[in-house]
Amino acid sequence: MSKPAKAQPVRGMQDFIGEQAARFEHVADRFRDVGRRFGFRGVQVPVVEFTQVFARTLGETTDVVSKEMYTFEDRNGESLTLRPEFTAGICRAYISEGWQQFAPLKLMTHGPLFRYERPQKGRYRQFHQIDAEVIGSAEPAADVELIAFADLLLKELGVAGVTLQLNTLGDAETRGRWRDGLVRHFSAHRDALSEESRKRLETNPLRILDSKEAQDRPLVEAAPSIDAYMSSEAGAFFEAVQKGCAASGVAFERNARLVRGFDYYRHTAFEFVSDALGSQATVIGGGRYDGLIESMGGPHTPAVGWAGGIERLMMLCGEPVAVGAVVAVIPEDPAAETHVAQIASILRNAGISVDQAYRGNSKKRFEVAARTNVRMRLVLRSAPDGLLVRLNQGAGPDRAPDPGVDVIWSALTTEYELHRYVEKESGFSPDALLKARG
Repeated sequence: MSKPAKAQPVRGMQDFIGEQAARFEHVADRFRDVGRRFGFRGVQVPVVEFTQVFARTLGETTDVVSKEMYTFEDRNGESLTLRPEFTAGICRAYISEGWQQFAPLKLMTHGPLFRYERPQKGRYRQFHQIDAEVIGSAEPAADVELIAFADLLLKELGVAGVTLQLNTLGDAETRGRWRDGLVRHFSAHRDALSEESRKRLETNPLRILDSKEAQDRPLVEAAPSIDAYMSSEAGAFFEAVQKGCAASGVAFERNARLVRGFDYYRHTAFEFVSDALGSQATVIGGGRYDGLIESMGGPHTPAVGWAGGIERLMMLCGEPVAVGAVVAVIPEDPAAETHVAQIASILRNAGISVDQAYRGNSKKRFEVAARTNVRMRLVLRSAPDGLLVRLNQGAGPDRAPDPGVDVIWSALTTEYELHRYVEKESGFSPDALLKARG
């Protein structure tokens, strides 16, 4: 009888364990913590939406919609799609769930997204993003706060060598005039454009400024700047954003070619870029999308937001994230084994992370603790008048005292009388004798 085929993951999907899983949680934890300090609150939206939610917001002709979305029909014949991004679902919920009553909303979320594209470094078909949005505020201060949120998060993650690139797309009037100017410029040189840029000239001309094709670069460099078409109102908005960033201590550089292609984008566009992954890559990007909710059938609602890839941030984090529990509880003899669950419960109730091996002698359990990078070992040995304990802080006599030591002893005293510095016994040098209270 032939053996069944070995189980394999779907291409572009990934599994996390150990340090990778810890890095993932570290990024998510820091994101939630920094967001809380800025007054953002968590939101959850479905992984699956009606396909039109994304087709209307991303554009029917974009690669994401035409080539990359995971779209399928359910049993009722409805076209559904696994979400490729967060903003569309959040805006759909804003309309369908009546969230207008809570505006302005400062929302944050994170989770899996899905795009059928070629897997590469830091990019997967199931990937994960962090996402922050301010919905219902037209003031430049909202843009500044979101940018400051992202900047502080990157600093706390230890992501070095990142540059904030900042630009404006102007108001509707400015953007419209600039778009017309770009169409005239590129149309005059249509035959010199790449095939992809000729397509964009018909559907999304601002995106030609994103082109990486060598033949397009001279034409892009010669294209008119938005500054030549800027209304006084749009100029004042961008000036306020730049002054706000400076006042918040956020360094930036102007990138006049940074764009967002769709008409619902307005004013601020920004990207935090890094060259640490081999080529310049965006780690967090966002902008203002004042026309999006209205284009989905909702009321006119100003909004601004950003998103960042967790996998990329995991690779860019400065310090490795420690993996493992704070303390392992290890019995030295069968009688002490009966106390392991109680000791572990006392410590966990005090907020201390505890690990325990389920079998093996003390030597084997020490080896398990070493593999999981446990910081300390609480070793138990039975005694006629109580329980002898030794708190081992790890290998080497020069190891610095762990700040968690006093917390552990304090937790144990809630259930036991603690007698410190007992006499050494043969083969065991305890730190204390624990006696049950009462």
